[in-house]
Amino acid sequence: MLFSYQAKLKTGEISKGVLEDSDRFSAARDLRSRGYIPLSIREQGKGLMSKLSVFSAIFSKVSIAEQIILTKNLGGMLQAGLPISRALSVLQKQTKNPKLSKILVSLVNDITSGGTLSSGLSKFPNVFSTLFVSMAKAGEESGNLSGALSEIGVSLEKSHALTKKIKGALIYPGIILSAMVVIGVLMFAFVVPTLAGTFKELGVVLPLSTRILVFLGNFFSNNLILTFAILIGIVIGLYLLFSAKFVAKYIDFVLVKLPVIGNLTKELNTARTARTMSSLLSAGVSITRATEITKDVVQNSYYKKILNEVKISIEKGAPFSETFEAHPDLYPVMMSEMIQVGEETGKLSEMLIQIALFYEGEIENATKNLSTIIEPFLMIIIGAGVGFFAISMISPLYSILGNIN
Repeated sequence: MLFSYQAKLKTGEISKGVLEDSDRFSAARDLRSRGYIPLSIREQGKGLMSKLSVFSAIFSKVSIAEQIILTKNLGGMLQAGLPISRALSVLQKQTKNPKLSKILVSLVNDITSGGTLSSGLSKFPNVFSTLFVSMAKAGEESGNLSGALSEIGVSLEKSHALTKKIKGALIYPGIILSAMVVIGVLMFAFVVPTLAGTFKELGVVLPLSTRILVFLGNFFSNNLILTFAILIGIVIGLYLLFSAKFVAKYIDFVLVKLPVIGNLTKELNTARTARTMSSLLSAGVSITRATEITKDVVQNSYYKKILNEVKISIEKGAPFSETFEAHPDLYPVMMSEMIQVGEETGKLSEMLIQIALFYEGEIENATKNLSTIIEPFLMIIIGAGVGFFAISMISPLYSILGNIN
């Protein structure tokens, strides 16, 4: 059962929150064991608003942007000398996300019961990644949790910014193609049947391309709702197909080999590998564990395979740069060269962040030009579609004019 409570702290401040317990008396004992003086304890879930808030907490999610704000604010509060339980309580009162609020309550309960932040975060693997939890744990072990949280915030922010840039560059062609499909279906449904009726009245012999358009036009006209249902089904089917694990390997291969997209994929995975490794090593995570976590962060299966090879080679005593050097087709030569310099100078983390910054800049420039590169291909596709439609509809008219002459 969930209980909302008001309690007085030893400092005299009033704390509000939510805790889970078997009954009200157990909740009061739990609060007293933490050094709180219970003022009021009320069971949640009886009113309509409480039920709605529980429902909202179940189905809401914690976005990357909210995680970034959480890490930066929490790191800043710890840097200012605020106890971690107090800092989490402040953030819990400020957040408007019911799911995040519930998570923060759980974290406060864990810490006041003698647990650690990283152990509390690990209870929510669907919200906080392995990278997040491992860096928090490394920060706790090194005594620099505030610094580790700030590093997590920067890492999440950079990763989120890269993803947003790539998605933003693909929105324009996606909208154009979607609009083209919808307009095409509507033209087939309302324009083609009218022209087909005219050709039938005049007794014109229609070429194959026109007969195909007329067939599609009649089908769309008579089954307009079914047509859009089929289109939605195709989109959902393609999404599920591309999400399937057995297809992922082939998609990863195509992404790496495509002329423009392939180069962008390589730069993205190089930047992500370098930044993640740098953040983990800076936080004090061992190089083998950092490699293992980075393998989970990168999305492409080919890069996962290389990072697994890196981990095995490090465990055998080989240099960190050796495996990267053996795969210049996926990781640029600059990557292995700078890692080698970092190993020789003892500044591996600094070299990795320089690699990340360089390729993040390259991605930013590439995504700016991506729409310009895609635009000509869109024009060709649209022109081919319009040209095929126009020729198929106009050629019977030429036939009519020839018969008249």
